[in-house]
Amino acid sequence: MYKLLICILLITIHHNGFADAYTDSVRTKLDFTLKNKESFKLEKLQRIAALKDSLPLVRGTYPAHYTLNKRITGEYEKFQIDSAIAYLEKNITLAKRAANRHGINESQIKLAGLFSSAGKYIESQNLLSQIDRQSLDSALLPLYFSTLSEFSSHYGQSSNGSGYFKRSEIYRDSLLSVLDTASLKYQITLATKMLYNGQVDAAERKFKAMLTGTPERAPERAVIAYYLGVIAKTRDELDMQIYYYSISATTDMHLSITDNASLQSLALAFYEDGDIERAYLYIQQAMADAIFSNVRYRTIESTTFYPLINASFQQKEAKEKIFLVLSLSVISVLSLLLLGGIIKVNRQKKHLKRIRKELFETNGELKLLNSDLKASNAGLLEASHIKEIYITQFFEICSSYIEKHESYRNTLYKQLLNGDTSGLKKALKTDSTLKADLDELYKNFDVIFLNLYPSFVSEFRALLAVEQKIIPPAAEFLNTELRIYALIKLGITDTTKIARFLRCSLQTVYNYRVKVRNNALDSKEDFERKVLLIGGFDKI
Repeated sequence: MYKLLICILLITIHHNGFADAYTDSVRTKLDFTLKNKESFKLEKLQRIAALKDSLPLVRGTYPAHYTLNKRITGEYEKFQIDSAIAYLEKNITLAKRAANRHGINESQIKLAGLFSSAGKYIESQNLLSQIDRQSLDSALLPLYFSTLSEFSSHYGQSSNGSGYFKRSEIYRDSLLSVLDTASLKYQITLATKMLYNGQVDAAERKFKAMLTGTPERAPERAVIAYYLGVIAKTRDELDMQIYYYSISATTDMHLSITDNASLQSLALAFYEDGDIERAYLYIQQAMADAIFSNVRYRTIESTTFYPLINASFQQKEAKEKIFLVLSLSVISVLSLLLLGGIIKVNRQKKHLKRIRKELFETNGELKLLNSDLKASNAGLLEASHIKEIYITQFFEICSSYIEKHESYRNTLYKQLLNGDTSGLKKALKTDSTLKADLDELYKNFDVIFLNLYPSFVSEFRALLAVEQKIIPPAAEFLNTELRIYALIKLGITDTTKIARFLRCSLQTVYNYRVKVRNNALDSKEDFERKVLLIGGFDKI
């Protein structure tokens, strides 16, 4: 049982999916046909114009003129009823002139049918009453009974007279008795009779069989599809109504049949389906067709439903306008918020850009400071290393001086113990030891100073005039003038201290300083300041 239910469900889903796809295909054709409706109408008008252009060629010849008017009437019959009536009246005149009873009867029957469609029931009834049933040849009987059936149906709808509907059924039976049973007209009439007699399923099968075998551009296809839509309506099958009415309307528009019921029925089906836009579109088309064709009962039918659909459409439009206004309001507010957000973001971007620039500049400064710090660290490391070297050298020199002093003291002490007073006096009076010590002191000073400032001599000479360049003796590292300014470079600017260090008079130091300043290449006042800058260190 469970498997059976699953199979039924799958079959139903498949069928519904197929039906939806098929309905969409029909609806696509309908939309395309509606879009090109005017072009089909233009084609019909061109055909009619071509027929009318041939009229001068057949005037005066009854059969040809009558036949051409009949063709023009056929084009106008379901298109523009007033023009069809005009050409039928011309044919009646032609037939009467030719005393052609068949032509008179044929044209009067057709004219009666058109008068019925136009709502001229009295004129239609008068014409039909003038026709002698017995005088009609068998070829006109289908037209005669068909017209009588349609007249009774139209008049019954107009007057709400049930007797006329019954009379219409009687004339339909008469029509079936004279039609060729193999003809499509017979099959349609029979299926219609079955439908109105309550044989809905049988009528549906016949109409479906006929729809399958009828070409798309055949006018009967519109009639067959319309009746299938009517059957679907009796069963409340809304999708199938839309499907069959769409087929009918597509054929009517292709053939420019403006006297149609399909568009009006399709509009009502869409209205019931809740598709107000399509309902409004098709009821407008139905109204336009009814007015253009001037078929009275079509106009009455359309105007009956138009207010209902139009009111719903206007209500829907009003709701959409309100929604549109609200949407625009919301969009406007969101746009303002977005604009505010964009402005804020741009400000933040500018702020961030400024911060990035400041960070970049700060980073550059930090890099420079870091570079300077590295250089300073390197200098400090070098200075620390130099300090270590010269502290060691200082202790070595001091230790050497202490040893020399101790050796000299021991020598003097031995001479004193030995009673060598003459030797002791001689040793104390001589200055050879002192001079040697001073020479060694100056040599050590020169070595240490030039190690600290290797370019001192060349940079110092660059400060003097060319002809006054100081060149130390080959045996010396520095001479007296260079030692004076070496001490100034080291920050010892006091003349007394310089004289004591070099063991010369104050006047000698003063004279050397003045002499060198006078030989300066540039300003004398800035000379000693420039000396302080030698080697890259400013002591001021």
